[in-house]
Amino acid sequence: MIDIPSLLHTAGISLGEMQQTMWETARRKDGPHHLLLLSPTGSGKTLAYLLPMLELIRTDIPAVQAIVVLPTRELALQGEEMLRRLKTNVKSCCLYGGRPTMEEHRRLNEIRPQVIFATPGRLGDHLDKDNFNAFGVRVLVIDEYDKCLEMGFREEVMHIVHTLNRVERIWLTSATATEEADPLLEEIGRKGQRFERLDYLNHEVSETRQRVEVMQVNSPERDKLDTLGRLLSHLSGAPAIVFVSHRESANRIGDYLRDKRFAMQVYHGGMEQDKRERALLKFRNGSANVLVATDIAARGLDIPEVQAIIHYHLPMDAASYTHRIGRATRWEGTGSTYIIIGPQETMPEFLASEEIKPLNVDTLPISPTPAQMATLYIGRGKKEKLSKMDIVGFLCKKGGLRGADLGRIDVADHYAIAAVRRDKIKSVVQRVAGEKIKGMKTIYIIS
Repeated sequence: MIDIPSLLHTAGISLGEMQQTMWETARRKDGPHHLLLLSPTGSGKTLAYLLPMLELIRTDIPAVQAIVVLPTRELALQGEEMLRRLKTNVKSCCLYGGRPTMEEHRRLNEIRPQVIFATPGRLGDHLDKDNFNAFGVRVLVIDEYDKCLEMGFREEVMHIVHTLNRVERIWLTSATATEEADPLLEEIGRKGQRFERLDYLNHEVSETRQRVEVMQVNSPERDKLDTLGRLLSHLSGAPAIVFVSHRESANRIGDYLRDKRFAMQVYHGGMEQDKRERALLKFRNGSANVLVATDIAARGLDIPEVQAIIHYHLPMDAASYTHRIGRATRWEGTGSTYIIIGPQETMPEFLASEEIKPLNVDTLPISPTPAQMATLYIGRGKKEKLSKMDIVGFLCKKGGLRGADLGRIDVADHYAIAAVRRDKIKSVVQRVAGEKIKGMKTIYIIS
């Protein structure tokens, strides 16, 4: 069994009250086997369910023992990444749509994982085809389960639950308490067992709001584009997410900011998965300091070090507002949120109790701050046995870089993305032109 206290000590992780309670409750032998964890976005729910799960994993058995179901590909990848950060010897595999099922089947046979992270539809497909032995699955986690319902996965989730009929423990997580989800809890509960509810919503929401400075920015015109440009100029390149209500608005605002030469990316559900993933990677690695997004980015995504949340369109309700500002308060962080109010708009009633400060940007020039990093695309990835250390060694040896010139490196199946200091990127590309990485010819693209 994995020694969780030693793991936390080695990783330098301190647990919050919610995470400690989840761990202690889930690990009790005489305690409830079905749990519902309610806690806001950014409070660390992934770690909260991973810790008690890891205690149940037998690393000497090369078979699937736990499954985590998540509503989107990005969340599935992030869940697996969090497990890797803990540096255990537990093997995992991530399953999601957008790539051949047979390719994933081969990886399952190669890796022989103990934990699977998967989207509902793709997991159901693998279960129906018996692509892995599910006999030994002891724990089923449905992360952001209310989001699964919103995205139309109810039938898929119930199919998974019925197929995994030997599961001993079912843990659900959500950042929202909704009455709509109650029938699902009744349906999943087995042998007369109820879900024990660990509710940290009100406590955590209050703390989240206390850690955010709220600013009101008035736009003299109904079209808020120029006001947004001036506000972003005022932020001087601080990482910011601009929330909008519609995909079309995200694209329109993105075009405007791109024309003004802001280092920005757009993120919404209408984009292809690869484009969404790359947009997030470039924002995370500092190649873009602005992310224009719909509320799909307000839940679950691990976007560290966001300093500013901008509401270009007003949030629909208090829950939407809390999810949005949670991007800037992850893991006890602090940040600022800016609410742009047009000439025919008023501040929402659910913000009446907030201490709101005015900020006037009308006289500021639109002057974008360049991103500190640039992204180097490498046309090889995990499937070609390329690792992060291979990339670091190659760029330092062949590209003439030092460790301080490199930022975040992400390696996908067939490509890799490396953040390089913007003032070094052109010289790096010139130096590595024609060079091979691990004996492989590849393509390098600056972005």
